[in-house]
Parts: sequence; C-alpha cells; structure tokens
Amino acid sequence: MPRLRSPRETSLLPFWELERREGRGGMEAPPPPQCASGGPAPALLRRDAVLQDLWVRGEVSNFRHHSSGHMYFDIKDAKSLLKCVMFREANRRLGFRVEDGLRLLLRGSLIVYERRGEYELRVVEARPEGLGALFLAFEQLKRRLEAEGLFDPALKRPLPLLPKVIGVVTSPTGAVLHDIREIILSRFPNAHLLLAPARVQGEGAAAELAEAIRLLSSLEEGGPDVIVLARGGGSLEDLWAFNEEVVARAIRASAVPVVSAVGHETDFTISDFAADVRAPTPSKAAELVVPNRAELEERILALSAGLRRELVSRFEQAALRTDELSRRLLVSMGALLTRRREALLHLRSTLEAMSPQQVLARGYSITLRQATGAALRDPDELRCGEELRTILHRGEVLSRVASTGPSGMPSARAPEGGESVGGARARKGAREGRGRGESGREASRG
Repeated sequence: MPRLRSPRETSLLPFWELERREGRGGMEAPPPPQCASGGPAPALLRRDAVLQDLWVRGEVSNFRHHSSGHMYFDIKDAKSLLKCVMFREANRRLGFRVEDGLRLLLRGSLIVYERRGEYELRVVEARPEGLGALFLAFEQLKRRLEAEGLFDPALKRPLPLLPKVIGVVTSPTGAVLHDIREIILSRFPNAHLLLAPARVQGEGAAAELAEAIRLLSSLEEGGPDVIVLARGGGSLEDLWAFNEEVVARAIRASAVPVVSAVGHETDFTISDFAADVRAPTPSKAAELVVPNRAELEERILALSAGLRRELVSRFEQAALRTDELSRRLLVSMGALLTRRREALLHLRSTLEAMSPQQVLARGYSITLRQATGAALRDPDELRCGEELRTILHRGEVLSRVASTGPSGMPSARAPEGGESVGGARARKGAREGRGRGESGREASRG
C-alpha cells in the first residue's frame, strides 16, 4: 500500500516558480495527462515527482462546470493565479460544490497545455480551507434547499393528537428502537409501532432511509399516522446519511407528518430542517408523538367536569331567561287582549248605532211588498188591494192597500175575514207584558 504523506502547502509564486519540497516519498503520481495537442506532457514535468504531487491553496475564481462533467477554474492568491482542471472522475468524489470565492486546498499534478503554452494544475483532490468538506457540503445543501422553499414553515404539518399507528425508521439492531418502543408503550399501551428498518450510517444508508420513508408513507390500510426518523448520537461523519438531499426530499414528499430525532440535542442535520417537527433526541420524539394515557385521562375528566358545570350554568341561565320571557309574554298578551276587547266594544257600539233595529226602536217602520218582499219606497208603486207587510220594533203588521196618494197617509185595512198579523202580535205582547207586571207586583208584595 502506498503511504499517504501529510499535505504540503505550496504558495503561488510569480512566473509559476513552485517551491520544491524535501523528501519525495509517498503516493504514486497519477498517470501523466495528455495535452490538447495529443502529445505527452513535457518529460521534465513528468519525471519530477514533486510537480506531479503538489498541494496548492488559494481562492477559486472563474469557475465553470462543463456539460461533460469536467470542472475548470482558476486558483489565485494576492500575487498569482493558476489555471486548474478537475476531470469528471475526480470531482464525483467531492462532498461539496466548488464555487467562486471558495478557498480550497488542492492536490494534483502540474501539466502543460501546449496549444496555449500554459501551465495547469490537474486536480485530483480538493478540500475546503478552514472548514471541513462535510461541514461545507452541509452548509451548501442547507442554503440551496432553503432557497428552494423546502424548509418553509408553512409546509410544516401538526402531529396527530392520538395516532393509532406510529412508523419508525431506524436501525433494527440499535438501542434507539428499544428506547422508542419502551417510552411509547409506557405512555400509551394501546399504541401500535410499525418498523421500516434501514441502515443509519455508511455508504447507501441515505438511500435506504429515503426508501423506508417512502414505503411507510405509501401504506394506505394500516399505515402510520406519523413517522419517526431516529438515530443515536455520533460524529458528523456518522450522521451524514441524514444530511443527504434524497432523505430531505423523501421527508417532504411523505403523506404523513415526519419527526426527525437524530443525534443529541446539539446535533442538527438537514432532516431536522426538512421534517415537520424536530425532536432533540429519539426519546423526546417518542414523548412527542403519543400523549401520556394517565395525563390524557385526567385531562378528559377535568374537561368533563368543566363541561358539566358549564351546562348546568347555561341551563340555569336559560331557565331564568325563560321565566322572564314568560312573564313578559303574559303581560304583553294581557295588554293586547285589553286593546282588542276595547276595539271590539267600539266596533259593536258602531254597528249597533247603525243597526236597523235601533231605527225601529225610535218609532220607524219598514214596509215590504208581501208578494215580492221588496222594500216600499214610493206609494206610486202600489196597486189597490195589494198586500203589505210592515215591520215594527216589536212585531209585524199585515195590511192591504185601499188607496194611494201623493201626500197624506195611505189607508189600509186588514184582510177580510181576519185580523192583522201586527194586531195579533201586539195583543200577544200586551198579554205577556201584563203577565210580567203581575208577577213583578206579586214578587214585590212577597
């Protein structure tokens, strides 16, 4: 195995005079690159092991990522500038994105681009200066996804109050699963857990985590109401699977809320920002997704007691209000009936004043033609011998016309062989009056 020596930093000097370093052991130099003209690089550069294994640091400028996958950029400091190329095979291993203004520590070999007669650094390894590559990749991905709106608080969904099924994405062999299970079942024994096992670190772990989230989210019958994505503590490298873009997008695409519980309270991952709720630890996540049954029962009893008190109070208020309305209704109905009674009495008086009976009581009469029943208004309408019926205040008179004239009273006589109806009724009324008078006198004497 070739031995990796410590990085040797070379500053950029005018006229590309790179400082040679002592001791040429270490990694084998990469195969000599081909220049644009197709010929081999100058033999001098190819034979110099130092120039074939350089470390250069500076600031990136004029960065271009070609459609072929190759990267072209300049590395510069306050005095010098060196063109660099990083081929697709090398930049695939980068955990971060190269961009203008980024200060890098580059490892590579010096080559000559013969067509333009320029030196170039063929980069095989790049590290961020001052920051670790993983931390830089974390910050870059976080900024990009945040700009895309993936962490928008408006997208966050509330957790269900009492989930029937709780999905868990974690390692099936770790202590995290045991802790989550113990806490959830101790708080709410009726809860059901559904495990989607996945590796939580190492190569391919991010893809497994994303697939486990998609699997739980796709379940319709018996699927989870909430998903807990959990892992214990560790270094940034150990937690890196939870910083992958594929996991963040799987969280946001989930049909149910996702709780991210990765590492310790001080650890933050991309999944924490993408999730609907972040829990500082897996144990805290278990407490968040289910309520404590005893506390829930106590709260239900308190709410029930409060509800009963409120119902009793409202019923009493309604009863008082009903009594008051009943009293007002009775008063209103009495006043209304009094007004209606007075109106009816006034109408009765008016009708009685206009009644024909009242006119008859004042000595007037109504004469009708016996044959037709029509009221008599003009004596010229009569014929001699025609029978008439006269209505008085008390009784009627049946008569026959003897003669008529324009003035004076027309004479009338009773029909032959009989007595007038009015006379008969008059005599009957007189007899009844005398009988009442005698009864009254007898009563007075008594």
